[in-house]
Amino acid sequence: MEELLATSARYIGFTVEAMAMAVIAVGSIKAFFAGLGTMVLRPSLHENIREIWLDYARYLIAGLTFQLAADIVRTTVTPTWDDIGRLAAIAVTRTFLSYFLERDLVEVKHAVEVKGER
Repeated sequence: MEELLATSARYIGFTVEAMAMAVIAVGSIKAFFAGLGTMVLRPSLHENIREIWLDYARYLIAGLTFQLAADIVRTTVTPTWDDIGRLAAIAVTRTFLSYFLERDLVEVKHAVEVKGER
């Protein structure tokens, strides 16, 4: 029974980690083309680059969240100190990214509101 649980955790962890990679890949491709288009084709809208990076950060946070979930699933069966350390590092990274993303979103929202009042 324990072996079945360990095997299931490996497969679920692998699947969720693949989902994380897919989310990050889609976000990276989207940010690359949006950023390149803005910088090359519309340099007068260069301030829009920040919105592109904020959107990209959402994808990165989603990917990190999926990775955290995959590590939690894998760690539930037979956790090692290495597994717990990796889990803590991902959790801390995700927390900092979320905090700064939220702060940047508030700044961008405020800038758009001020721009709209002019």
